[in-house]
Amino acid sequence: CKLMMEGSLLFCIFVFLSLCVSRVWSENDCGVHKAKDGQFKLCPKEVKSVVVGRNTSLYIYTSHYDNTTYDNISLSVIMRRGGVVEPITDIITLSVPGNYTLMFHAIGAGRDEIRFNYTNNEDYETKPITRLHRVVRDVSIMHSEPLNIIIAIIGWIYFVAWSISFYPQIILNFYRRSVVGLNFDFLAFNITGFVAYSAFNIGLYWIPEIQREYYDKYPGSVNQVQLNDVIFAIHAAAATLFTICQCFCFERGGQRISIVAIIILIVLWVFVFISLFVSVGNKLSWLEFLYFFSYVKLAVTLIKYVPQAFMNFRRKSTVGWSIGNVLLDFTGGTLSILQMFLVSYNYDDWKSIFGDPTKFGLGAFSICFDILFMIQHYILYRNPPATHGYVKIGNTTSPSPTPFENSEQKPLLGDPPVSPVHLSLSENIALQFGKILIKLGLKKPTFESDFNNST
Repeated sequence: CKLMMEGSLLFCIFVFLSLCVSRVWSENDCGVHKAKDGQFKLCPKEVKSVVVGRNTSLYIYTSHYDNTTYDNISLSVIMRRGGVVEPITDIITLSVPGNYTLMFHAIGAGRDEIRFNYTNNEDYETKPITRLHRVVRDVSIMHSEPLNIIIAIIGWIYFVAWSISFYPQIILNFYRRSVVGLNFDFLAFNITGFVAYSAFNIGLYWIPEIQREYYDKYPGSVNQVQLNDVIFAIHAAAATLFTICQCFCFERGGQRISIVAIIILIVLWVFVFISLFVSVGNKLSWLEFLYFFSYVKLAVTLIKYVPQAFMNFRRKSTVGWSIGNVLLDFTGGTLSILQMFLVSYNYDDWKSIFGDPTKFGLGAFSICFDILFMIQHYILYRNPPATHGYVKIGNTTSPSPTPFENSEQKPLLGDPPVSPVHLSLSENIALQFGKILIKLGLKKPTFESDFNNST
């Protein structure tokens, strides 16, 4: 549909602008000397994470904007926290241009910050480096490198599980050519939550200024936002937007967003925009704004499942609500929380779990509601009323068979043979996928052809 293309384009623009903002912030993460006699820049590179007992390096380069050279710029190396790494050399003497290496020895698990300061007032007066406070590099020391690899693997497994969890519902909608049974309140809350979650993850993972505010707020803490969190949030928002577009293209049976949901969403977005304006006015830090935005995601996660659970209770059926989504969501939530605990142990930083309440709350709330949905599907409403089965949309008076009726009907003796039904390629694919869902127990057969075709 044209609406799908327009929605996807708008979301791609949102992601592109977010990356541009992060690029602008990262370009300012160096110290700069500007004077009448010339200009130069001092930039340290990233520090590699190592295991306790090993050495790690910090590479620093200086470059000039013209042909002016500088010599004997003396800086002292300062560790903000201590107890994590020790600099082998406390003082470094720089020239412009030049490349330098600082060595550090890891003495304990955790995270620390490497900062610089002048060793004498003469350098400060003759060769001042503005934004020297920005010349900060993080160093993280772990207990075990194999455990760090396992953490990364778990992160990408739950990314796959959570990402795939969106597709059973999307494919089911295509299969039925209908979104009847899929609660629109759930979708409205979902898109709001994942836009908020995307903004929070992009800020903490890609924007150095916000990362610096986070580390100032939680000294020595590890950033729990991983690359798989960022990609998942962006993909989840895009998949939810696609599902919303399906609601405009397929039969929806008079369903619409409830008045209560609209009121809640208006309150949430008014809260977000007020926080944004306060942040623009420098009355609220950007980190606090992102935390407020992430609280929207937590609130949405807490309430978005309630309309679907209530609809299942009212209909005494889970038809139209994909259990495959629930099973994958449960897997992703469990692995997400497991990853957080492993990161906290490996870097000896249990406070970081509370530094990212959104990720922890998202996994915990999802697990609780997924258990409720599994109870509804497999125990309470295992045999739904027949009135909730699939029906042919459109001309119901025609005696001709529908595409999903059994094509092996045998005529009565003396009656003319029934012409075979010719299915399109997309209908054949949807029919085969429906058989697979039935055999795996992810979909209930709701009319006779489902039983026949699943054997």
